[in-house]
Amino acid sequence: MMTDTPALRHPEKAHRPDNPSPRKPAWIRVKAPTSEEAAEVRRLMRDKSLHTVCEEAACPNIGECWKHRHATFMILGDTCTRACAFCNVKTGKPGAVDLAEPEHLAESVKAMGLRHVVITSVDRDDLADGGAFQFVASIAAVRTQAPDCTVEVLTPDFRDKAGAIAAVAAARPDVFNHNLETVPRLYPAIRPGARYFESLRLLQKVRELDAAIFTKSGIMVGLGETRAEILQVMDDMRSAGIDFITIGQYLQPTLKHVAVDRFLPPEEFEELKTIACAKGFLMVAASPLTRSSHHADRDFAALKAARAARAAG
Repeated sequence: MMTDTPALRHPEKAHRPDNPSPRKPAWIRVKAPTSEEAAEVRRLMRDKSLHTVCEEAACPNIGECWKHRHATFMILGDTCTRACAFCNVKTGKPGAVDLAEPEHLAESVKAMGLRHVVITSVDRDDLADGGAFQFVASIAAVRTQAPDCTVEVLTPDFRDKAGAIAAVAAARPDVFNHNLETVPRLYPAIRPGARYFESLRLLQKVRELDAAIFTKSGIMVGLGETRAEILQVMDDMRSAGIDFITIGQYLQPTLKHVAVDRFLPPEEFEELKTIACAKGFLMVAASPLTRSSHHADRDFAALKAARAARAAG
């Protein structure tokens, strides 16, 4: 049975170097990317001068995904203009945008034989459109070089960048993902550069622009949110017409990042999944190791089947 969790412990200390999390429980177990297939993916990324969120964000599923030659591409460089308390991507002044990146990405998609690709990016508040043009170019390049591959974008919020959301939506990705990350109360401590309702509105706008595009969003748990707050986020997402919700356990990347408030056991994730399904999401992924792009190809097939079944029903 789920219970309310305490408020975030000392959020003002989120970036101090002495911020230990509780010991990881037995159900948080991952394998390092040591397979031959993982080595091939790593070489391909280096040869094409590409970045992956798998590496930059220290994803716990990198060993599994790379063994199956899956990777989530991170465009617009490896340096973010924001400093979220949970994120392992480095912060600073980004370099120039690599205009050859979309073609290199598409070449890699083709070489890896991907059926579904996830393209994300760092925040680029320094660019006039937040980097939307690079998403558009990347989608177009993949459609040219790997026409049978479906495309999922996981975008930043493009805050204060007029026309950015519409431009990416007009490129017609199959899935438009933008993560809310946490509950509104924790935004000042966890995601200070963003605004909860602006992120929610982004996804609602995509739905209004093109209802054929699947919309997707995710949150982390274990940051100090309460059960009631999680359920309210679910309701907010459904009000915005979001099709797919992901819920995963927050894992502290380094001692400089905000500490884990608690580790939710697998049965609590099952309960959250049951509740989310009852609220009307087409697709729900909820487990300790769930991440936005984990099993994205398999989930996309299930998402299409769920929409078709609902339309038929």
